[in-house]
Amino acid sequence: MSNVNKPNFITPGYVFTFALVTLLFFMWALPNVLNDVLIKQFQKSLELSRFEAGLIQTAIKLGYFCLAIPAGLFMQRFGYKSGLLTGLMVFAVGCFLFYPAATSGIYFVFLSGIFVIGSGLSFLELGANSFITSLGDSATAARRLNLAQSFNPIGGITGVTLGTLFIFSGKEPSPEEIAEMKAQITATGNAYTDFLQMENSRVWPTYIIIGVIVLIVAVLIWKTKFPKVETSADAKKHKGSFKTLLKYPHWYGAIISQFFYLGAQLGTWSYLITYVQENSPMTEKQAGFLLVINMIIFMVGRFFSTFLMKWIQATRLMGIYALINVALAAVVILGSEWASWTGIHSLTHWIGIGAMMATTFFMSLMYPTNFASGVKGLGPHAKLGASMLVMSLIGGALLTPLIGLIAEASWAQAVAPGMIIPIISYCVICWFAFFGSRPRGPLYE
Repeated sequence: MSNVNKPNFITPGYVFTFALVTLLFFMWALPNVLNDVLIKQFQKSLELSRFEAGLIQTAIKLGYFCLAIPAGLFMQRFGYKSGLLTGLMVFAVGCFLFYPAATSGIYFVFLSGIFVIGSGLSFLELGANSFITSLGDSATAARRLNLAQSFNPIGGITGVTLGTLFIFSGKEPSPEEIAEMKAQITATGNAYTDFLQMENSRVWPTYIIIGVIVLIVAVLIWKTKFPKVETSADAKKHKGSFKTLLKYPHWYGAIISQFFYLGAQLGTWSYLITYVQENSPMTEKQAGFLLVINMIIFMVGRFFSTFLMKWIQATRLMGIYALINVALAAVVILGSEWASWTGIHSLTHWIGIGAMMATTFFMSLMYPTNFASGVKGLGPHAKLGASMLVMSLIGGALLTPLIGLIAEASWAQAVAPGMIIPIISYCVICWFAFFGSRPRGPLYE
């Protein structure tokens, strides 16, 4: 009798579909985390400033922002499966654009490829997150989404490992060595020009391989059975309404929280390698492997948090984690060489670096918890509501370069003071977790 009343964690008959869609969480982590490698690589190979390199995150999240509503409307009309297939095809095209980008050595071409990738990922994130929350009982939606999202950091680990091994060359010439290379004339100009071209050419093979794998996954999605979540008649009758969505305070609270979460996450990860090199004697490859460890921490945090949610409400746990990260981000600033007056950095550079990596553990549950909390009870408005949640990822595009601008200020000249942005972000997340996340409005079961 108890089994009859027990809520379904996954809709019966669709475990394989759940597993395949969960694979997409792995897939879209690859380019997102590879951006953290590209930021450091392009500072060298394209001679970019921290702010200019931070525009990589702007490009990918701008793709999310511009395509999120079209993706929501597309899936509202044609369903999740068609939306996921469209996203995978656009994702693959963006990956293949990296070859002409590397050949030309033009930053705008790279940014164009990254924008196209982000456009495809907007379909995947919107479709996969919404689909996973609907593929079972609503009471287990947050835990189900956290489980699926737990495979996202595995993709991140894979991506940053590939980037560290195959994109980073380990060659970091000093100003004196650069001047010496410029003096060496070659058939294409000088030795330094050849060096930059060789560094750029290290980028495209990884992306071409990812593009091919994406196409293979698209074929698997195409061949797999998906549940008919709603009939076409239902879709026409309940199209969803942005005007009605404004009656749900927890929905727009989640949008605000998600905006700041992405700013904190991408801002921290994008400048982790730079922070490590500013505050320790590590090379780019050594710092890159710390980014691998960082993603392992993220994965462990996801699985551990999903386990804790059996006893602790997801939003309450997120609030506790946000408070912890406010303290850790403060240690990142005070434990840096920039804040040498505190004396903390003189003890060991690992205090600041360790605190920066530790924030990753506690940010691990924030994205899926924000998303599941925001769409809860929206009923036929869920797809459109989810599209706005995906648009809120623009926070990473706006706040990450802002950290770079602070780092380049004459009074700073370091990444550490830019960590004030994550501190502000975690305060906003804390507000949503404890006060703004309670479902309100004309709720649907």
